[in-house]
Amino acid sequence: MNNGFQFIDIIFFAMIAAFLVLRLRGVLGRRDGHEGPVHDPFKDRKDKNKQGAGSDDNVIPLGDRNDSPDRALERDPGRESPMDTGEDMIDDEAMDAPLVAGLRDILAVDRNFDPEEFISGAKIAFELILDAYSGGDTQTLKPLLSPDVFANFSQVIRDREQAGETLEDTLVGIMSADIVEAFVEGRVENITVKFVSEQINVTRDENGDVVDGNPNAVMDATDFWTFSRDIKSRDPNWTLVATNSLE
Repeated sequence: MNNGFQFIDIIFFAMIAAFLVLRLRGVLGRRDGHEGPVHDPFKDRKDKNKQGAGSDDNVIPLGDRNDSPDRALERDPGRESPMDTGEDMIDDEAMDAPLVAGLRDILAVDRNFDPEEFISGAKIAFELILDAYSGGDTQTLKPLLSPDVFANFSQVIRDREQAGETLEDTLVGIMSADIVEAFVEGRVENITVKFVSEQINVTRDENGDVVDGNPNAVMDATDFWTFSRDIKSRDPNWTLVATNSLE
């Protein structure tokens, strides 16, 4: 009898996992291309002398936008189909001019783009990717990252395993997730999301001793993740193509 209930529990949790993955794939997916190397998203938190992405080619600069509050795109509840014009989804007073222009460009080429759905999926991706990265789960990471980003993450995971180290990255919560940059480059649309979260990051050696971080300290983390999608592709999914972390 107990075995029967355990079997039902396994099926139930498997269904939940499948639902989350399917919903996530609606926002993030596979994309071919070569965006260049991307740095370890946790490296900057361990070395205060290396804040930002440095010379990484595929990290999109955000300019002075980091010094002012960032707001996500809001839907106008007064219209049934705000994407008919795009203007109803953009609050000029709430966002700076480059972001407004970029979002208008996105809406002009991608009428199916929904900022609310995008942010919802990006939050799921943020949690899933951090968890897979810290756990060394390359199978989960591969369909969510661009080829070059995946190659870089995989290398860091291999280096960590060879050193006998394990990373414990606990996402306490996402405080905010806002679109801070959007633009179309050629046939590719790009969106950068600013994540502000609370995390516990700890690195242990092969004996389980802490070599970096504090298992009892919650740290504030600010991350900028850029997602892209080929406009001409029939695949509606987006791919993580760049990461940047600030202290």
